[in-house]
Amino acid sequence: MAQEDLFGDRHDPGKGIDGMAERESCSPGVPLAARMRPTCLSEVVGQAHLLGPGKNLRRAIEADRVQSLILYGPPGTGKTTLARVISRATEARFEVLSGVVSNVADMRTVLKEAALHRSRYEQLTLLFIDEIHRFNKSQQDVLLPDVENGTVKLIGATTHNPFFFVNSPLVSRSQIFELQPLSGEDILLLLRRALLDRDRGLGTRSLSVAEPALRHLAETADGDARKALNSLEIAALTTPAGAEGKTVIDLKIAEECIQKKAVVYDGDGDAHYDTISAFIKSMRGCDPDATLYWLAKMIHAGEDPRFIARRLMICAAEDVGLANPMALVLATSACQAAEFVGWPEARIPIAEAAIYIAASHKSNSAIAAIDKALEDVKKNPILPVPRHLRDASYRGAKKLGNGVGYRYGHNFEGHFVVQDYLGADRRFYEPTEQGAEKQLGDRVRQWRERLSRSRAKER
Repeated sequence: MAQEDLFGDRHDPGKGIDGMAERESCSPGVPLAARMRPTCLSEVVGQAHLLGPGKNLRRAIEADRVQSLILYGPPGTGKTTLARVISRATEARFEVLSGVVSNVADMRTVLKEAALHRSRYEQLTLLFIDEIHRFNKSQQDVLLPDVENGTVKLIGATTHNPFFFVNSPLVSRSQIFELQPLSGEDILLLLRRALLDRDRGLGTRSLSVAEPALRHLAETADGDARKALNSLEIAALTTPAGAEGKTVIDLKIAEECIQKKAVVYDGDGDAHYDTISAFIKSMRGCDPDATLYWLAKMIHAGEDPRFIARRLMICAAEDVGLANPMALVLATSACQAAEFVGWPEARIPIAEAAIYIAASHKSNSAIAAIDKALEDVKKNPILPVPRHLRDASYRGAKKLGNGVGYRYGHNFEGHFVVQDYLGADRRFYEPTEQGAEKQLGDRVRQWRERLSRSRAKER
């Protein structure tokens, strides 16, 4: 029954995110992931970069000083959970809207009530908008005046990059907190908690879950706690009990329930490093088929797309190099695309870049060149900058002779002029005959020959 609050208004415990939590914890048929959703800060698992001791967001929640913020991250990482934790920690009113089902009329109603409570009772309103990216620009604009003047403090949740999908004025008035996918160990902790919890979890059931099955659910959930918990519940509900009345969940059942075959791939152990090593060596060895196989294994095992994309960029620079400079461009684009879209779509640009790198001519001349130059700098006396190359823009520079005698290459035929740019005869770059580098090498050799002839004349 509704109760009167201190201000004479009637407060319905079933309204808002707290009321939703109460219904989730007791209603029949509610998914395990919803029932097990943390209700306080101490129950939250993961996100140590935001919620660890002394971290900004944790301090703000504990002190009830949360400002407008946007929670950004993949599904199942705790965005709604954090909103719920904040709702229980604050003395402000808490209102909930959804970018999927709410409209402008709903927003105006909530904002009107927020303004009324602020003027009449000096009570602030925290407005949680789930899937805020689903609102279009004009819908988001409705929020702006009330966020600007402090009538509401916004908490937006989105799986999409807010710098692209949320209006710039809202972003500029909010703190952006990026939530990371939960680690396998984090999810394993949540699964074990669900198995033991007799009130909200599966603790009243006679279950025996094999350790390999639990670990498979944790590791293949792609950092999504909701996915892992719901898969565990499916296993518990659909597996018949044995002769002794106990339900036994083994690895095979776990594979079926999460619809993902177990792959020997430890995220921070030998299989992880062996697989990425095979992936890189296959690209270096010009075998696109082997490259795709090792890539597919990593994708299937739930590897972080950013980890793979970084290795693509390294391989493009280190092994393809100047033989095909477009490889690095494509690898960098794939990295940006992977960061933007995530799995499963990220598999496409990553595969395109991997195939391109594997099929490209190879050259590591840039590595040898820069390492040779670094070695020269470390071991030999540092060469002074030749006087004609020094900065002549500041006052008095020309009186010192800086820039005197410098010849601007674009003023000469072919946009090239013979000129000493080092003050010593040193060779670091040795071009190969591979792919596009052959043409580069031909030009470099011509320039070097002309410079050598010029130096010979000067002697």
